[in-house]
Amino acid sequence: WNFPLLLALIDTIPALAAGCTVMVKPSEVTPRFIAPFREALNSAPDIAAVLQVVAGGPATGAAMIDSADAVCFTGSVATGRVIARHAAERLIPAFLELGGKDAAIGLADADIDHAARAIAWGGLANAGQSCLSIERVLVDRRIAVPFVEALVAHVRTLRINYPDVHGGEIGPIIAARQAETIRDQFNDALARGATALTGGQIEQHGGGLWCPPTVLTDVSADMKIMTEETFGPVLPVLAFDTEDEALAIANGTVFGLSGAVFGEAQHARAVARRME
Repeated sequence: WNFPLLLALIDTIPALAAGCTVMVKPSEVTPRFIAPFREALNSAPDIAAVLQVVAGGPATGAAMIDSADAVCFTGSVATGRVIARHAAERLIPAFLELGGKDAAIGLADADIDHAARAIAWGGLANAGQSCLSIERVLVDRRIAVPFVEALVAHVRTLRINYPDVHGGEIGPIIAARQAETIRDQFNDALARGATALTGGQIEQHGGGLWCPPTVLTDVSADMKIMTEETFGPVLPVLAFDTEDEALAIANGTVFGLSGAVFGEAQHARAVARRME
């Protein structure tokens, strides 16, 4: 779920190289890698002396800020605001990588199959449970029909990995509250006229919750599925008429983490430079 070991080490390794000691607290919903990580650290005593990994929730995180010289955080906007205020009270720097509603723009001169494959991977890898997942797809109306057909064809080849964990590509939703967020966004979109060409519901299997890979069309820019972070394997597709319209939608968000543009190289770069 959002690659907790990798994200921890992205900040930890340069901090150690700079001569700092480091304490890492993973998200409380991803504790299972802590024990093997500690075991690996204990095999290198020099590293274990300057790097600790702790389990805990918000109270543990707050206590860490009280004794830190700098804070790096990956997580939600709401928690990021709390950490920023806490760090400001202590006059220490806080480096925050917060949520996203990352948009992919498909231009009229895009390679349709390449764009569909890439967007399917970018939105559905790790069941969409990545801060850098593509969560909004904006496509030029002139290629919208063949693009959606190609996207749906790719998405329909993907299966949930139940009952065999090795038998599918889409894993479960990490937590019940996350599944409720996705279900609420589905309900809002479908009630307001969206169409689920694949997926579109939460399923329960063997005590766990899965979201089959989903492609939604007939969405509007103000739906929850287009404005709120989803963190699930969902690709809402919205057709646009002009590039200015596409950029206004892509940039019209409280988030700003990553984005993608598909088209002829020089053209795509020109549009990408206008994304915030």
